[in-house]
Amino acid sequence: MIMNTTRTRLAVATASALLFAGAPAAYATLTDTGSRPVAATAPAALTAPAARGAAYVETRLFFGTERPDGGPAVTDGQFMDFVDRQVTPAFPDGLTVQDGRGQWRDRNGVIERERSYELILLYPVGRAKAADPGIEEIRDAYEKEFGQESVARLDEPTRADF
Repeated sequence: MIMNTTRTRLAVATASALLFAGAPAAYATLTDTGSRPVAATAPAALTAPAARGAAYVETRLFFGTERPDGGPAVTDGQFMDFVDRQVTPAFPDGLTVQDGRGQWRDRNGVIERERSYELILLYPVGRAKAADPGIEEIRDAYEKEFGQESVARLDEPTRADF
């Protein structure tokens, strides 16, 4: 039994020595831009790509389609008409609409599952203050027009390059 323990320790020590000896060589062969070697002492630089684009804000709005009063769900045509009337005039430079499935807990504590839409808006950081009232108008208009309890909003800083 002592012999097996000694062999195991020797094998682990040998493997560790080989691993540590080879690591600097492996880091030295990697590049961060494709043209210059990455320093062997800075492996964190391997995961940080060069920043591209300008500073933007990404706002995502989540629109449910089921009506709390039990009325008919919002259709694709109704939603796209809403986008044409309420969103496009405020954000004519572009937007993205995605279909989704979501759930949330309503005012009565009931978990509601529904088809939904995610609207993605990108705008320069310098326009964030000016964009905010328009985004809030979109949320309010959808809630009123389609009898919704809320439209969720998520804002994140990002970088965009067009």
